[in-house]
Order: sequence, then structure tokens, then C-alpha cells
Amino acid sequence: MDRVNKHHRPIGIFDSGVGGLSVLREARGQFPAEDLLYIADQAHVPYGIRTREEVLGFSEGIVRYLLKKKVKLIIIACNTASAVALDTLRKTYPALPFVGMEPAVKPAAEETSTGIVGVLATPATFQGALYASTVERFAKGVKILPDTCPGLVELIEEGKINHPETREILKRALHPMLDKGVDEVVMGCTHYPFVIPLIREIVGNEVEVIDPAPAVARQAGRLLEEYDLLTNGEGNGKTEFLTSGDPAEFLQIIRQLLNKETRVEGLKWVGGELQES
Repeated sequence: MDRVNKHHRPIGIFDSGVGGLSVLREARGQFPAEDLLYIADQAHVPYGIRTREEVLGFSEGIVRYLLKKKVKLIIIACNTASAVALDTLRKTYPALPFVGMEPAVKPAAEETSTGIVGVLATPATFQGALYASTVERFAKGVKILPDTCPGLVELIEEGKINHPETREILKRALHPMLDKGVDEVVMGCTHYPFVIPLIREIVGNEVEVIDPAPAVARQAGRLLEEYDLLTNGEGNGKTEFLTSGDPAEFLQIIRQLLNKETRVEGLKWVGGELQES
């Protein structure tokens, strides 16, 4: 990576859809001077029901596209893609810093008083080695209650944040956890922080709800410093949004979730590669 313009290269962020916007929101808050490039692979959302081979192929294709855009760091703002592809991508591109998602089991295990922690995530995340390793290392002696919340990602993609159907899915997941004494609930999918207000209505004030996005953004900051990649300046970094789905629909969700007016560019998959549409 040349030294001339490396500080002013963008940070790449990608997810299967709108969920990674929860991470982008934190990154923008922590790094106001950085340019951010966000890709939503909505042609293939949700990743959580895809095969490992499919998710790996999508992730590799997105990273190849981001490298063409000269990104200096990539945040995989998707728990499923992190579980499947992070290790492979780090080995394939050893000079490029990657930040991935893992369910925040460690802080939940440290903070629980009842010894019972709930984790909401996709099936692929629960089946991945990254999740298993995290539980093995940090949650000994803690009872983990997992739930995949079927259909929740799709509802959030549609902008149904406070919809009766969304509430019912969360009730079905959370009420059995509450009955068993859970006092920490971990967001194991980047889509789920957008329904944290609804989750808090259901679980009440005695249960801590953990969003990993702030910690992920802090880790990105540490790597930017370690690799001497931080942009000099006080603010005004630009944010670029791209989607392999419908740009107009994605713009509507950005307005709803981020309260932001912006432009969205379209991408298309051609032979396993992303191209401008």
C-alpha cells in the first residue's frame, strides 16, 4: 500500500443488507473525518440461510470490488460473513486490515448476575467456528440461550422496525429466555440493533441488551492507528452507499434507519464479480 494517499483512502464496510448500517452509524460517529464506502448485497440477503460456500463466494467478490476502490481497511459488518469468511480473507490479503463481527458473549458473560445469557443470531453464526470459539473461551460456567429469530432479518430489510409481526418474533424468542432468568441479551446479527428499542420494551430494565457495533468501530480505530491509516482532519468525511438490490428501496431504508438524505448507486453480479449497474 503506497504511502502517498493511504490516509485518504476509504474504509470499506459490507453486509448482506441494511444490518451493517448499525456498524456504519458507529463508525461515522467515531471517525467523522474518514470516507466510508458501504456495500449492501441485497441481491443475496439474508446470508444467514445461505450455504457456507455461497457466503464465502459473495464475501470474496465484495472484497475484490472494494480493493478496486482502494479501500484501506474492511469492516465485515455481518456476523454470518464474519463467521464464514473472515479467516479466509485475512489469509488471502495479509496486508489488508479486516475487522469482523462476533457475538458479544464475552462482556455478557462477565456482566451476568444470573449466569444466563441470551444470544440472538442467524443459524450460520451459531454453526460457525468463531461463535463456538468465543463461547468456549469466555462463557465457561454460563448458560447460553440461543435463538435464530426466523424472519426477523427480512422484516428489518423491509423497514418494519416497530411492526406487530416483528414484535411477535421477538416475543417468541425473548419470553422463554426471561422465564429462565436471562439478564443479558446479545445482538449476534448486525440487523438486530435497529430493534433494540422494541427488545427493551419486551425485556424491561433489568435485562442488559448488548450491541457489539461500538466495540467493532473501536477495533477499527485501533487498527487504523496501528497501520498508520487515520485520516488527518476534524470531520466532513463522505459516505458512499451501494447495493446489489434496488437502490430506491435501499435509499428509503437509509432514510428510515439513519435519518439521512444521500444517493445510492446500483451494483450487479456478473460471473461472481460485482460491477456498476
